[in-house]
Amino acid sequence: MMRDAAQFDPAHSRVTRPAFWGALPEKWTSDAEETLECCHVRQETHDVKSFFLRSPQGRTFSFEPGQFVTLELEIDGETLNRCYTISSSPARPHTLSITVKRVPGGKVSNWLHDNLMPGAMIRVLGPAGEFTCARHAAPKYLFLSAGSGITPLMSMSRAYHDLAEDRDIVFVHSARTPDDVIFARELELIAASHASFRTSFVCERVGARTHWSGVTGFLTLPLLKLIAPDFMEREIFTCGPAPYMKAVRDLLDEAGFARERYHEESFSFETLAVECAPLHAPDAGAAAANEAATFKVTFAKSHREIACGEHQHVLAAARAAGVRLPSSCAQGMCGTCKVKLISGEVDMKHNGGIRQREIDQGMVLLCCSTPRSDLVVDK
Repeated sequence: MMRDAAQFDPAHSRVTRPAFWGALPEKWTSDAEETLECCHVRQETHDVKSFFLRSPQGRTFSFEPGQFVTLELEIDGETLNRCYTISSSPARPHTLSITVKRVPGGKVSNWLHDNLMPGAMIRVLGPAGEFTCARHAAPKYLFLSAGSGITPLMSMSRAYHDLAEDRDIVFVHSARTPDDVIFARELELIAASHASFRTSFVCERVGARTHWSGVTGFLTLPLLKLIAPDFMEREIFTCGPAPYMKAVRDLLDEAGFARERYHEESFSFETLAVECAPLHAPDAGAAAANEAATFKVTFAKSHREIACGEHQHVLAAARAAGVRLPSSCAQGMCGTCKVKLISGEVDMKHNGGIRQREIDQGMVLLCCSTPRSDLVVDK
């Protein structure tokens, strides 16, 4: 078929964008635009959905693969914050997706599955997080995941795929049954498209499948050596339930793997609140007593006063003193422990759980703030 030769004239040095693209959009930030619109929902497995979000103002998303966002939700009159890893690729900046497993008894995951539909608006904070291959460049990677811990590693895999970079990646995912493997078809497509990308699924049992050619059982060191004989040479990223990640650490320690090339991320902020509840609390009182300086923290609404050491997080000191405060991640990520600081100064080292505008307004996260003076908190 003949085409207009002018379209291919090498003398044309200027390339214009199609008219329908319009002007290059601004980048989205949660400070500039707090609310995103759900534009699509996709059922991944029987109990897992992906929710696609977009900016009503047409802004684009910029993040590192493996990072997370925090949802700020009003459920039954209660404000809840939950962190979810971004599962989409940063190379597709016009939408952002999170992939959520319905957790039995999970207030947020069940609400999302039942209520977040196309057209719904949702408040989002972030992105944030350091669990990303973008900060650990390596010629070869080993991705190990279990359950919905697949999401950050899927974002990394999608990024390399979208950028047409045939990076040497072995992706080993563990699931209960073959029908519980999230993104199975897409991972197979990526593997078919890139010679250096290999997948392996390890399922506890066959389930309803009549034919399953994959591995059944659990990930072990002999199995890992069989799947990835050169795993000792790879940069390893792991995400999944706490028992799974402990098992991975144990088998890598047994093999003598260098810990500086091992990176892990908690897979579920829905359950992190329970897991982190005792954090610092058992010895927080002793720690406060041994501090070089101790400051008074006054909770204005509850009329409580506690002592907090200069190197102690305010949330840890409050827990040790029996003061009940809302919290979730305890790592400065989710924003659940955000409060107004009426007076005093703190040193806050957060991980994305608070907006700069909120900091300017005097808000702080108690879980990652240490006192620099006596404090009065609006709580």
